[in-house]
Parts: sequence; structure tokens; C-alpha cells
Amino acid sequence: DDDGLQKTKDLVKSKGFDIRDFSINANKPNNAKAEDYIKYQILAPRIKQCSVLMVYITPQTKDSYWVNWEIEYAQKLGIRIVGVWAHGHQGCNIPESLDNFADAIVGWNSDCLVKAITEAPIFEHYKAPYVARHLCG
Repeated sequence: DDDGLQKTKDLVKSKGFDIRDFSINANKPNNAKAEDYIKYQILAPRIKQCSVLMVYITPQTKDSYWVNWEIEYAQKLGIRIVGVWAHGHQGCNIPESLDNFADAIVGWNSDCLVKAITEAPIFEHYKAPYVARHLCG
């Protein structure tokens, strides 16, 4: 997902937002193994610095234990949570915690993404078995 994530960060940055990527990815690997260390020494301090937690959604995202934990932790801190569909993956299954706590879920569209980051409750291409959601437009 690194390539698509970079394009999304570039898109958000082009709209005037300050982007801090705290992801652990291929360019910034981490060999930690202890779960509590990963949660509270690596992830928690990074999440605490965020005003918005952006979750890049691909079909693999729903199966990530760490993504679910990050979302739940951000929710406990009152941080805005925005899901962004990876290009071509609109409507794929999402992590359970994103389904429960997202403030917005949008496609890869700059106008909708800006609205989602700035507090509009937008839910695009979202198969909502639980709650009716609003579309961007």
C-alpha cells in the first residue's frame, strides 16, 4: 500500500494540510516483537500527536490487528478518524473498529477528503449494515 498511501498524502498536502506519516512501512520498518512495547512505546506516542487519524483502506486493511488497535486508541483520545478508500477499492470490507468509530469514510477525491478532514460526516461507497450515512456532494 505504500505507493497509494504516498499519493494520498501528497493529495492532502497539496490542499494545505500538514502531514505527518507515523506509519511503520517498507521504508520505515520496525523489528519490535513485544505487543505492549509496540502499542505504548511506538504507536501511542505517534497517535497522540495526531489531530486526524487517516486510515488508508484496501481489502487487506480489515484483517490488520494493528489498524484496529490504532483506531480504537485514537477514538479513546477523541481524535477524528477518517477512512480513505484506496483507488479502486471503494466498498471493500473495512476493519470493524473503523466501522464502529469512523467520523468519515471517503473515496480518493480531494474535495471529499478535505471535507472529511475538516469535520464533515461523509460516508462514501460505504455498505452500512448498521447506520445510514451521508454522501459527499
